[in-house]
Amino acid sequence: MFKYYSVEELSIMDAPKETGLRKVTSVASIPEMDDFDLTKLLDKPRLTIKRERSFDERSLSEMSISRGLDNLELTYSPGGRSGLDTPASSTRNSFEPHPMVAEAWESLRRSLVHFRGQPVGTIAAYDHASEEVLNYDQVFVRDFVPSALAFLMNGEPDIVKNFLLKTLQLQGWEKRVDKFRLGEGAMPASFKVLHDPERKTDTIVADFGESAIGRVAPVDSGFWWIILLRAYTKSTGDLTLAETPDCQKGMRLILTLCLSEGFDTFPTLLCADGCSMIDRRMGIYGYPIEIQALFFMALRCSLAMMKLDTEGKEFVERIMKRLHALSFHMRSYFWIDFQQLNDIYRYKTEEYSHTAVNKFNVIPDSIPDWVFDFMPTRGGYFVGNVSPARMDFRWFALGNCVAILSSLATPEQASAIMDLFEERWEELVGEMPIKICYPAIESHEWRIVTGCDPKNTRWSYHNGGTWPVLLWLLTAACIKTGRPQIARRAIELAESRLLKDGWPEYYDGKLGRYIGKQARKYQTWSIAGYLVAKMMLEDPSHLGMISLEDDRQLRPIIKRSSSF
Repeated sequence: MFKYYSVEELSIMDAPKETGLRKVTSVASIPEMDDFDLTKLLDKPRLTIKRERSFDERSLSEMSISRGLDNLELTYSPGGRSGLDTPASSTRNSFEPHPMVAEAWESLRRSLVHFRGQPVGTIAAYDHASEEVLNYDQVFVRDFVPSALAFLMNGEPDIVKNFLLKTLQLQGWEKRVDKFRLGEGAMPASFKVLHDPERKTDTIVADFGESAIGRVAPVDSGFWWIILLRAYTKSTGDLTLAETPDCQKGMRLILTLCLSEGFDTFPTLLCADGCSMIDRRMGIYGYPIEIQALFFMALRCSLAMMKLDTEGKEFVERIMKRLHALSFHMRSYFWIDFQQLNDIYRYKTEEYSHTAVNKFNVIPDSIPDWVFDFMPTRGGYFVGNVSPARMDFRWFALGNCVAILSSLATPEQASAIMDLFEERWEELVGEMPIKICYPAIESHEWRIVTGCDPKNTRWSYHNGGTWPVLLWLLTAACIKTGRPQIARRAIELAESRLLKDGWPEYYDGKLGRYIGKQARKYQTWSIAGYLVAKMMLEDPSHLGMISLEDDRQLRPIIKRSSSF
């Protein structure tokens, strides 16, 4: 299993020869802080849910996999593919590949983008039937992540390395929207390679939000970049890339943007609408769960890769303090289950001082009616947003799955999220995995929240639409929590239609039955998401590149009595 380091052990590693990834693991311990009395958090007994032991708790030998968890930190599998379109994992473990797999690999390779002869990413969609190209011919940072994982799992890391270096170079560009300059560490949302056949030159045009709908810069791009850098390192065993001065500086610049201190009294990250996968106005302004989970995961990945030189040690200290506060805040105030919902329903308001139970002054009458019917007695999830006098009770897939993978969710909370999937399968999965959020907003609320956005009508696109790309995140979360049967069921649903429908970007309807009204076909991350899910289920050791083990020092005893 992964090794934990205390703060004292970290401080010993001062000498240059002892710095870097070889000394700091992905689960460096977080010290207890005197500022918090961790025995006075939430007054709820631990969930007693029967479940299979999680992936972290079992040896791979129990799962009939050739490699053990004890070697996951240092082992990698660069092995070759048996054929151009066959994933290496299928060959190693003697699984009979589904007929869709070869088609998916062919489509994924067709989406490759080259810069000066080297592959640097994959375009968002390869839909020749669509007359409007828009920005689907660009390489998006968040979209490329499942493609990168597929190539890493298939023993093809060069494209991932090229992508990491190219986006790092773009980070150094001056970034302006109109006459306003963005933070130095901001990563682009996307970039496009322009080929000039006459001059035989290639140039890159990057978009930092100045061309995006709504002109919103992406907050998640930098987090995904850090997470992917760790995945590359874990998969290849190549420690040198992350230790280069450029990569170290890139991480520090991203973290400088996120760890700056100001007027905010919460450890969560304040974000605008449209700054993440949900890149249009959808009422997520504030502290959206997707960004907070990615923020937490990126901090932990950075902790694993930060060199302990003079600058690095300062950032490690800041990261650990923020992780401790962020985990406390999210696990205490964003978590909801049947008991917690009942507590909020009985809240008193206008409470003052440190003795207040309802710390955010959430008015019980603001709880939407659908929550009471949706919340099962067995299960729970992280709500979409928490801020003064407001709780967004919507369920968001990406944030909850990343919370499991990053171990932001405690093992009990992770099991409860999986229980929710089982209890509310029709609502969250239906006929095609998986709902991006639940439920949809409609009527007058839709007009106010989305600004009458015609693409985000009810049960479409980001407003309750179904996104096949999320299949890989669901599968990874299922494997980590010891629920592979849930992932297997979801993959079978996807295999019944995805190829036949032409790999759509998203599906519409309460059950995800209809191809999205404006969905692109041959959407690259729909293709890559399926491949990653398939390979991960066949060889669960791949989970190590995208999952972080639970750090028990980040797990306070949670008591419900002072939950808010």
